[in-house]
Amino acid sequence: MRILVLNGPNLNLLGKREPEIYGSASLKDIDDQLATAAEKIGTDHRITVQLECRQSNSESDLISWIGEAPGKFEGIIINPAAFTHTSIGLLDAIRAVAPNDGVGGVPSVEVHLSNTQAREEFRQKSLTAQGCIAQVAGFQAMSYILALEGIVHYILDGMGAGE
Repeated sequence: MRILVLNGPNLNLLGKREPEIYGSASLKDIDDQLATAAEKIGTDHRITVQLECRQSNSESDLISWIGEAPGKFEGIIINPAAFTHTSIGLLDAIRAVAPNDGVGGVPSVEVHLSNTQAREEFRQKSLTAQGCIAQVAGFQAMSYILALEGIVHYILDGMGAGE
């Protein structure tokens, strides 16, 4: 199972930027923690979980990577960062590749290090979450691991179709 992990603007500054909000882990630290979690999740389910982690400060890169996901990846974990609140383009890209009624496509989970609902009002609305199957927020680096566990279970469970 291949999962694409996308990180938006300024996440390359993690560990230095506002650690009281985002935690002290760098993006490389998070990628390493995710790789360890992917191996454990894969072992638990007797599958191989492969991750491809990317970061860009460019909205167009993120949109292009989402559009290229079908046929290459079974799921997407995305932290759109500041684009969360402003990017109709990212929302449209996520919806364009999303499963239709739980069938086909590439499901996405939105992830945030901080609890966006407990922050400034302008951060409390997520445009991009409207195209995702779930959102995980507020657990700092652990948010990514929870998102990975969730999307793997969703995919293994027949894209949310249940047993």
